Amino acid sequence: MSYERDLFGGRGRDTPPRAPPSYNQRPPTGGLPPRPQQQYPQQPQQPMRSSRQNGPPGGRWSLSPVKSPDNSFTFRNLVAVSTQEFQPSRDGSDLLLMVNGMFVVSAKPIDQFQPGTIGLSEPQRSWMGIALTDQLQVEIYDPFSQGGQAYLGSMDLEVGFAAKSKTPQTPYDQDDLAKEVSKVFQNQVFAPGQRFLMDLRSVPLNITVKTVELMDLNEKASGSPPASDPRARGILTPHTQMNFFKDARTPINIKASSRRPAANAIIAPDFKFEDMGIGGLDAEFSTIFRRAFASRIFPPGLVEKLGIQHVKGMLLFGPPGTGKTLIARQIGKMLNAREPKVINGPEVLNKYVGQSEENIRKLFADAEKEYKEKGDESGLHIIIFDELDAVCKQRGSGAGGGTGVGDSVVNQLLSKLDGVDQLNNILLIGMTNRKDMIDDALLRPGRLEVHMEISLPDEHGRQQILNIHTTKMRTNGVMDSDVDLAELAKQTKNFSGAEIGGLVKSATSFAFNRHVKVGTMAGVSDDVTNMKVNRADFEHALEEVKPAFGVSEEELGNCLRGGILHYSPYIQDILQEGSLFVSQVRNVGSTPVFSVCLHGAPKSGKTALAAKIAIDSGYPFVKLISPEDMVGMSEGQKVAQLTKVFTDAYKSTLSAIVVDSLEIILEWVPIGPRFSNPIFQTLVTLLRKQPPQGRQLLILATTSDRSIMQQLGIWQDFSAEIAVPTVASYQELEYVMRESRVFSGAEIESAIREIQEITGARDVGVGIKRVLLAIETAKQDADKASRFAGVMGRAISQR
Repeated sequence: MSYERDLFGGRGRDTPPRAPPSYNQRPPTGGLPPRPQQQYPQQPQQPMRSSRQNGPPGGRWSLSPVKSPDNSFTFRNLVAVSTQEFQPSRDGSDLLLMVNGMFVVSAKPIDQFQPGTIGLSEPQRSWMGIALTDQLQVEIYDPFSQGGQAYLGSMDLEVGFAAKSKTPQTPYDQDDLAKEVSKVFQNQVFAPGQRFLMDLRSVPLNITVKTVELMDLNEKASGSPPASDPRARGILTPHTQMNFFKDARTPINIKASSRRPAANAIIAPDFKFEDMGIGGLDAEFSTIFRRAFASRIFPPGLVEKLGIQHVKGMLLFGPPGTGKTLIARQIGKMLNAREPKVINGPEVLNKYVGQSEENIRKLFADAEKEYKEKGDESGLHIIIFDELDAVCKQRGSGAGGGTGVGDSVVNQLLSKLDGVDQLNNILLIGMTNRKDMIDDALLRPGRLEVHMEISLPDEHGRQQILNIHTTKMRTNGVMDSDVDLAELAKQTKNFSGAEIGGLVKSATSFAFNRHVKVGTMAGVSDDVTNMKVNRADFEHALEEVKPAFGVSEEELGNCLRGGILHYSPYIQDILQEGSLFVSQVRNVGSTPVFSVCLHGAPKSGKTALAAKIAIDSGYPFVKLISPEDMVGMSEGQKVAQLTKVFTDAYKSTLSAIVVDSLEIILEWVPIGPRFSNPIFQTLVTLLRKQPPQGRQLLILATTSDRSIMQQLGIWQDFSAEIAVPTVASYQELEYVMRESRVFSGAEIESAIREIQEITGARDVGVGIKRVLLAIETAKQDADKASRFAGVMGRAISQR
């Protein structure tokens, strides 16, 4: 009685397979099928026709299918033929036959088998799609007829229980399964879609071939990509790597391998970071690989021994234009097979009730289905979520128009990432410019646990980006030799990757402009074929394209409109002391944040000196916070403005912030007295706050009333103070008048003598800005000396 009947519709008797008869000895397992080349001189034996039957012309037989003779054929994936039609090979190996020009099987000729028939098991008949009443065309198969790639480099197999009566709970080790399959079925030809049975410890297993990779043993190359075409067939060798997946329809337990990597390699073996066309992000990519992908390329069994789960999500955040979306766009190049799903945050939202949540569930549907089938051997499903802050705002904040849709979307995403039925085969990559807006529950470990800041590139990174953007120019010879990319990298401080791309496009536009016909708007000159982008084009582009997180040159330039006049030796001392503070902050690891308050009489030039120190620092980020920029703002708006400037400063490695006229920003009024407590608390917090790791910040503040700052208690939060003097003596006043080049020597003497007569004061004690204003007023009068003396006399009297 055949065991096949028990497996496929029989009476369900748990009858062990009979011992194979003597004529069905297991063939040797040490060799490979001979290949018809010099290194494989032995060729497959052709069938020898008996004296009673010469066989049809052309070596093709028409045979009728019958059931396998016994279980020894069924569980070794063999077909039975008659020795009267097929002579056994001399070395005892099985014959390779092709059925109906499509299916290759291993055949064992036996004497007792009826001529004109071929014995096939139920899995074999199911695979071929034939019935016992069909007539089959059979011929000898040469495995090398389609080229040298006749061997199986690797094979993906789906395994499950073949009988419902035998479903042990003991997990099956993948390495043990591979050894057994290699031992029992060595030298047989397998193709995608093929089904066969194997008896392992008296438990019948049903195995289906999913994909194969073919290879040539004489070539060092890895071979062909995975194929699921039934015509992609190859010979099983002891070196074939076998990857086993669970058949979801049976309760079989497949234990992950501790020696072999995961079946679906997620990283292409020849992958290189430079192939992605992204510059300045080497360290970030290394961290992304270590945190999100490294655990997935090691054997699943080893990861299981560690008792850890893979990282399920990461958040890329940083300023606009630094490459977050570019990373997501290019990350598919890192992957060996499956393309990531990319979705923009606003696309999730839908006006219909429940549809937004359904859109989230659809993103994870494929991953859930595969995880149920293959478990930890499932391939990695990557979901890239751009503009994450659009749908994952803090719950309760009113996102979604007050309908609660935003909260429901966040809840749905949380449950999919780390809910009761959690998955281990997903990686969600979220991107945002506003990390502070995202719900805290989404940022904890187990969800978006890797927070990667994609910050502004450093000088080396900027040169990499410039190289990428100018590759075609240099390759095609349209970039002039005078363009120095290393010099450009130094000049583009605080440029983002997108801004560097804009710089290159701007330089190209200047090059185009040189080849427009004079007097026309769109006429192209004849010498356009000789066009080259040169150094001057990039210099013009640098004047046109400015970084969003750069130096506020125009605002600071307005503060230095009259320059710095060294009317007193203290002015040089102030600049030298400021230079020392700049150097102190520049040294990484010394002082992350350093605040200095310049105090002095009104109009004494405090703002100009602070601006001079900030500009001379050479820091890539310099920003001025002035009361003039806050006119008409409410308290909340002023708080938001202060916070934004400091937040932007933290995005640069070196930053300087000038906070002008503290008492005005704090809305100090002596009547009462009164000041804005929210602005005060914000400013104190920002003065005390330490920048992120690797960021250095210099704060230069100015005030005209030191006593007010002491009363408020903010004075103690400054690291240092600098007193700014007034124009104290008449000698200093004379120096300023002479440097203005408005007065003659006689006019200077006359003006000073007249001022002394008007005021009777021995010293001046007036701020430099008031002196310069008096000079500008005197320029409009014919009697400049008297006009200047009158204005200065009133200023000295009112001090």
